[in-house]
Amino acid sequence: MVNAYDHQEKNHTLWRSNKTFITMHITNNDSASSTSECDLQVVDQKHLALIEPHGSCVPAPIVSSFNDRIRPLLDCVDKLRHLNIMQEGIQLPTIVVVGDQSSGKSSVLESLAGISLPRGQGICTRVPLIMRLQNHNETELHLEYNGKLVPTDEVNIAEAIVLATNEIAGHGKGISNIPLSLIVKKNGVPDLTMVDLPGITRVPVHGQPEDIFEQISDIIMKYITPEESIILNVLSATVDFPTCESIRMSQKVDKTGERTIAVVTKVDKAPEGLLEKVTSNDVNIGLGYVCVKNRTGNKSYDEARSEEARLFQTHALLSKIDKSMVSVPVLAHKLVHIQANIICKCLPDIVKKINDKLAVNVASLNKLPQHLSSVAEALTMFMRILSSTKESLKKIFLRGEFDEYAEDLEMHCTARLAEMLNEYAVELHSKNVEKKEDFLMDEIMSLKEANGIGLPNFLPRAVFLNVLQKKVSVISAIPEVFVEKLWNYIETVVIKVLMHHFGDYQQLQSSTRCAVQNLIAKRKDESINWVREIIETERLTDYTYNPEYVATCSTLMEQQKPFMEIMNDSDKPSIIKLKEIGEVDVGSLRMNKDIAQQAFELKMRMIAYWKIVLMRMVDHMALYAMFSLRKMVNYEIEQEIVNELMASHGGGIERMLEESPCVSEKRLRLKRSVKLLKESKDVVAKIMDRIALQTYGEKA
Repeated sequence: MVNAYDHQEKNHTLWRSNKTFITMHITNNDSASSTSECDLQVVDQKHLALIEPHGSCVPAPIVSSFNDRIRPLLDCVDKLRHLNIMQEGIQLPTIVVVGDQSSGKSSVLESLAGISLPRGQGICTRVPLIMRLQNHNETELHLEYNGKLVPTDEVNIAEAIVLATNEIAGHGKGISNIPLSLIVKKNGVPDLTMVDLPGITRVPVHGQPEDIFEQISDIIMKYITPEESIILNVLSATVDFPTCESIRMSQKVDKTGERTIAVVTKVDKAPEGLLEKVTSNDVNIGLGYVCVKNRTGNKSYDEARSEEARLFQTHALLSKIDKSMVSVPVLAHKLVHIQANIICKCLPDIVKKINDKLAVNVASLNKLPQHLSSVAEALTMFMRILSSTKESLKKIFLRGEFDEYAEDLEMHCTARLAEMLNEYAVELHSKNVEKKEDFLMDEIMSLKEANGIGLPNFLPRAVFLNVLQKKVSVISAIPEVFVEKLWNYIETVVIKVLMHHFGDYQQLQSSTRCAVQNLIAKRKDESINWVREIIETERLTDYTYNPEYVATCSTLMEQQKPFMEIMNDSDKPSIIKLKEIGEVDVGSLRMNKDIAQQAFELKMRMIAYWKIVLMRMVDHMALYAMFSLRKMVNYEIEQEIVNELMASHGGGIERMLEESPCVSEKRLRLKRSVKLLKESKDVVAKIMDRIALQTYGEKA
């Protein structure tokens, strides 16, 4: 099996805004042996002076750690983790330890750390345990959780972890996703940071929730899904690897295994076939296998390492496994180098993400409404918002500028108003279609009903008005419906604009909305009354100064002569084609030819005049709508909103001093985020400066 990092040279550049560059080259040399994953070589030994074991095993102590030049990078990541930068969606390089229950996971961590962890039946690890191991001359152990720092020692560490776990996850056997940090400073331990997760179990025992498997799975998937995570999969030699639940989970997020390293425990209990299992790699372990024998009984850790070394040297089967794949020291060495690779790979991207996130959050914080502290400030802000609202309304209603609402077609108001007016005109004219059937019969009936003692062949004005009133009645409801629709649309648009501009001051939104609704309700009533007056005017009066009437009427009356010729000569065909009407059969009118001429004149004059009436109703409506809109936008909305706020129930401008809970919560959240990101940026900057000074000092 070839190490996932083989044949690749990592050239990672860490930078700061001052253009200081530090380039670290990490390369893995190819190996003649497919299982020789320990042969990681550092190109620039001057900058990364790591101790590389080439012998059959790694001597005690088990530390193969970074020197002072590289240690700052791990410190940087640990400090960012301590700041909880991951809550900002910025993932950190992490070695995540997973395994089925009773796979020996805790024993592996004990061997690496040289301390005793809680043991017992069932789940020993009930919360994510962040273990920060640091090679240090003096021994120091402490726990960090819930904002507390609890010092402890090697004798009491297991009990301290149990107490802290109970405080976090409660007494019993339940689990929690709230992490517990364990810092171990001790001579001889590898410089590593790992996250130990609860062991996987499918069957809940007494005291555990029924969905314990789902809870554990959720925690594990949360930690192993990020690409920055290295999965340390602990497997027992006594089981078939493909059946392990931890393998199934890791394969879901790391199908090729390039982020997964496997540790095989309990090798002395099932040595048969182990060599084939760790060399065939049926489960895609890209970073290789390491077989270990954990400490048992009350042996010291030094004794345990010596016993482990003898086992892999003398056992008939286990001694056949390549020495680069066995022992806890080899595991520590591999983890240190894997950690170095992932940190160097991810740190530049982490720096970029911190800067990008900080810039976005600072911009969002600046966009929040100004926190007002006095009535004068509130009044100034109110007038500014009101002015910007009026300007937006002028743009969309009067000037036809839609840049603020480019994608919202409803807010392209001049176009929508023109469409509505065109539809109104079409609907009016649709009622003006002249009937071809029973041509002139309505006019003849009207003339007969208006007949009285007087001069013959004279067209009474009363008859014309009577026909006009009938036609007006047919279309009288259309203008009312139109103004209802018009003001409903205007109300929707105005409220949307108001809510947008007053969005940062939700405490004023109800008052401004109420003011607009009251204003438009009044204008709607006024418009309906105006329409009714217009309709009544058209009903009662027949007048126009429009020369179009005379011209149209003259053109239509030119058809009277051929019409009367048909009336007076029964031998002529009764079909005649008339302008504005089309072909009609007038044969049935010959029995009323004494008044047919008057009826024809009445018809033609009405057609000519009705065109003027409809045109006048459309023109008046357009002019009235634009006049009302202009008056409302320029004067009335501002006055109505101010009156509403100043009313006894309005609450006044002082309400702007009361920041809405939504804005207040967002401001607080952004401030915390900005503070955290700035602290994180400072942490990285100091580390980069420190490395830069060391590098320049060496060059000098």
